[in-house]
Parts: sequence; structure tokens; C-alpha cells
Amino acid sequence: MDEDTRYEAVRSRDARFDGEFFFAVETTGIYCRPSCPAVTPKRRNVRFYATAAAAQGSGFRACRRCRPDAVPGSADWNVRADVVGRAMRLIGDGVVDREGVAGLAGRLGYSARQVQRQLTAELGAGPVALARAQRAHTARVLLQTTGLPVTEIAFASGFASVRQFNDTVREIYASTPSDLRVAARTTRHAATPTAGIPLRLAHRGPYQSAAVFDLLEREAVAGIEEVSGAPGRRTYRRTLRLPHGTGIIAVHERPGTTGTTSGANPGGWLDAQLHLTDPRDLTTAVGRLRRLFDLDADPYAVDERLAADPRLAPLVAARPGLRSPGTADPEEFAVRALVGRSASERLVRRYGKTLDAPCGSLTHLFPDPHTLAQAEPPGPLAALTTALADGTVRVDPGADRDEAERALLALPGLDGRTVAVIRTRALGDPDVAPPGADAPDSWRPWRSYAWQHLCTAGELEF
Repeated sequence: MDEDTRYEAVRSRDARFDGEFFFAVETTGIYCRPSCPAVTPKRRNVRFYATAAAAQGSGFRACRRCRPDAVPGSADWNVRADVVGRAMRLIGDGVVDREGVAGLAGRLGYSARQVQRQLTAELGAGPVALARAQRAHTARVLLQTTGLPVTEIAFASGFASVRQFNDTVREIYASTPSDLRVAARTTRHAATPTAGIPLRLAHRGPYQSAAVFDLLEREAVAGIEEVSGAPGRRTYRRTLRLPHGTGIIAVHERPGTTGTTSGANPGGWLDAQLHLTDPRDLTTAVGRLRRLFDLDADPYAVDERLAADPRLAPLVAARPGLRSPGTADPEEFAVRALVGRSASERLVRRYGKTLDAPCGSLTHLFPDPHTLAQAEPPGPLAALTTALADGTVRVDPGADRDEAERALLALPGLDGRTVAVIRTRALGDPDVAPPGADAPDSWRPWRSYAWQHLCTAGELEF
């Protein structure tokens, strides 16, 4: 997409491109999302950026009206398997905050200098700047939705000092942290500890929430997951093992617009509540929820490509915006894909860690690979969990998908279909062909979505 096309998207306030790029106005010093409702600036005053971090690095501050930091992420990072795409997925998971640039580079198999150079050349911002933009967004969310002291929020957001936190917030939002909190209280109440952190998880385009919640309900493992409520108003809840503690999340289904038969949700977000034992895990938890519900997808690009196929066209017309769900815990999903739901529930009862504060039917965390590798007798499960525990197989957001597939296929008990499911759900690959089914190249790079359409229509099984 060239700059003239981007400007046309800005002029028409096209929300399809929110998160795909950002524009900044030199005369105001503000950067926005393409759908910003403000008066369209003159073309000569507009500059375009691939990321919010790049706009911030050029001295622009976030628009208070359209909140460009709250848009869905670019779908490119789900599709791309190169070092930039893998790096962006890892940064979104909070790796830079936890392990630094050296840790990010080590996971990617490159030097820190190479990673810095590639990200800066393509995105206009290096890993530190990208992580800084993410930390600022996390800080704003905590300031505006919780009653945590400002000092605690500074460190929970990943900042090294309160001074760095204050300077960054002022630079990006042109407000002090206290001002952001006061402004938010005019329209909403801060969350209480029992209510958790309330969030709106944004998505672009139509969203088939019913199909996603149907899938989660069928797969729910007792003790760590539950789906409650009537169709159209269901709530999905689960436990999470996070880098600094544990969490319980709840995401609410949003019904389709009255009068539609497709069930598509044009509302733009899913409501969620996060209960975290350590608020430093907010960024990671949100990233995992976004992958689970496939909220960064580009349904317009997917539907346009798949609707050109005569076999898929009626399925796409019936369910525009159908998503290909991922997982909140890739290693957990790999184990579940191998052993099935009933055996997974047995593993939870036998080896799962009991929560310090159980919540209703949510009582455990799924057992980690180290625990299962030591406890299970020799066999396919022990082989998989040992490989996950020692790093022979990696299924984290930055893993090389082809390498992971080869390593999985080399393990006993894992057939091509199981590995394809793991690659689709755990590794988040949007271009996995249904095993044994005709999947023409015309479906690429969205073959996983075609697979999901065929499964939802009852023509195939996941």
C-alpha cells in the first residue's frame, strides 16, 4: 500500500486499516489511527508509520480522541514467519520487558544488533522503542481501570523507574499519570479487586463470536476452563500460568446485531475481566487472549480471498469474519491435542497445581511440561513433554513454525493431523492446509481459515 492509498483510507476514515498503519500530523504533533473522527488533515502535513512506536520516536503524541494505542494489532505479524514477524509476536508477549533485547535475540537465533537493524529498517523502531510503546499502553490501562498506586503501576507496566514512567507518559499522552486517571474517572469507575481489570479487546471488522465460543465450549477442560450462560451471552473463563504469577480471565460473548442471520458482531471489541496475582503480567495476558480469540486478524483480506473460491463462497457469505482461534498457552495446547479432552482432565486432577484462591469450578492450573515429563511413564506424552521442557520443541510465539513442525513429527505418537492442529492453534499459523483435504493454493495465505469454515459447516473435523 503506497502513501496515496493510505491517505485515501484516512480521508474515508476506513476502520479496516486501524492497526495496519498510523498517520501523524506535523502541524499538531499528534498521531492517529486511520479511522480517527477528527477533521482530515491536508496531505502535505501527513506522515505515515508502520507502528505507534515509530510515530512516538519521531516526536508525535497519541491522539486523545481516537486512542491509536488501543487498536488491534497488524495481521501481518500472524502471517509472517520471518524474523520481524517472530520478533513482533515475542515483543507482544512481553519478552523484552522480562528478558531484554538480548533475550529476544537469543530466542530468535540472531544477534541483538541484527534484530535491532532489521526492526528499525522495516518498522522505523527498534525492540526497545516497540516495548516502550507497549508499556505506555499498559500503564494507561492500569491508570484508567484500577485503583493501584501510581508507583506500583510504573513497575507493573515494565518501567525501570518512576521517573522513566512519568516522562514516557507525558511524552506519549501529553498528560501526567494523575491527569490520565482523573480524566478517566469522569466516565468510568476504577476496578475493585474482586471485579478484576476490565478491558475491551478490540478487533477489526465482523467477528463470529458464536463459532468461537462454540469451539471453546466443546473443548473446555474441567478445572481450568468453563463456559457459562446462554448462546449469545456466554462467558468463557479460564486459569492462566503467567511469568510472574497466575491469572483468571473472563471474556464475554457479544451477540450479533439484531436482524442479521450471520451472527456477525460489528461492535469492534469483546469485553473481558482479568484477575492477576501480579499486574506485571497484564501485557502478557492480553497478548495471549488476543491470540486465543484471533483478534488481530484481517477478516476483510481473508473473506475476499476465500470468497473467490466456489466451494467456500457460500460459507464465507454465511459467516463473514469467521476466526481461526489460537490458544492462551501453546505448550498446554500441544499436550491437549495429543491426549484429548478426557485425558487432559485426568492430567489436571492428578498433576495440576491447585490455585491458592479457587474461583468456582476453576480450581487448577494445567500441569507444566516439566511436571508431566517427570511424572508420566515412557510413551508419546512423556516424549512430547520432555521435548517441550528441554527446548527441543518450541511452540512459543516466536518459534520457527517449520522447525517446530519437523521436531514434532519426529516424536513418537504424533501424526500429521495432530501436528497440523498444533501448528494452527498453538503456533498461530494462518496458512495450514486441512490434512488429507483438497486445499488449493488460491486459499493461501489463509488456508487455516478455510479449514475453520469447513469445520464449522460440518464438512471436516478439527
